[in-house]
Amino acid sequence: MADKVIYAMYDDDDVLKDGAKMLVSKGVKVTDVYSPFPIHGIDPIIGIKNTRLGIMSFVYGLIGLTLATYGMWFFMIDDWPMNIGGKPSFSYKENFLSFMPITFEFTVLCAAHGMAITYLIVNKTLPGMPAQNPDPRTTDDKFVMEFRMSDNTSMTESELVDLLKKTGMTELDQKDI
Repeated sequence: MADKVIYAMYDDDDVLKDGAKMLVSKGVKVTDVYSPFPIHGIDPIIGIKNTRLGIMSFVYGLIGLTLATYGMWFFMIDDWPMNIGGKPSFSYKENFLSFMPITFEFTVLCAAHGMAITYLIVNKTLPGMPAQNPDPRTTDDKFVMEFRMSDNTSMTESELVDLLKKTGMTELDQKDI
């Protein structure tokens, strides 16, 4: 059985937020919102949970810290010890303060790159992945709310369309997927 998807387009993000509040209060499930910029405050309205990207950033930072520490110990102490400015080359502990800037920078580098790559993979926006944008105007100046009838079984399609017309939308598009 094909699922019916309804897209409601808006010209203003505040009208969209007010419409989303009204629809959610009536029991309508908003599947997604497409916009040219982040709409602050829309996530809790439509029921999107907080991400675990911060936890993953911490994990990537720990990986970077471990790699930096091991790498500096291996290169500067074990593999090829060098006398630089009279610093002892036989112990990582005695060179710890000299290695601190590199450790910090590599930790930040791994955390930032790990977060960016994870974000792109989770959102399926890596280069070469097909775009799933319902209307190209949402990258310029329009806002779209998506509703799936399989998520809104408590009302008919015509009831949902009637509710949407009361929210100040400018266009309505319906598709079978």
